[in-house]
Amino acid sequence: MAKKELQTKANDGSVEDFINSVENDVRREDGFKVLEMFERLTGEKGRMWGPAIIGFGDSIYKYPDGREMDWMVTGFSPRKQNLTLYVICSSPKQPALLAKLGKHKTSVACLYINKLADVDLKILEEIIADAHEHTKKASPGEGC
Repeated sequence: MAKKELQTKANDGSVEDFINSVENDVRREDGFKVLEMFERLTGEKGRMWGPAIIGFGDSIYKYPDGREMDWMVTGFSPRKQNLTLYVICSSPKQPALLAKLGKHKTSVACLYINKLADVDLKILEEIIADAHEHTKKASPGEGC
């Protein structure tokens, strides 16, 4: 089956330039801290996906209808409203970790944090490492 054509694709954009362009000082500083966490915990170098997402690793996302697309294993974006981390997945460890994290919100695949000072960084590191490991092992469409 053909892969879906996406606007958000891996590219050669500078991760550091992107984070440096973040206007909010706290969000920019947190962005560099989260970048360091992801690179250390995943063993992967961050790469730009589209103009505003930093991804780690390569995966194939499979939709329920069978369509596929290239996607990152995990990632994040220091957005204007919050730090958005692409780490919510079907890992059985995640509910207990999220319960201990601190102030946050979630959606189907994203963890939203206003600032790192609002959360337990050790728990956040466990969430990142677990999500990356779980998603890498999952079959397409079964991970995050």
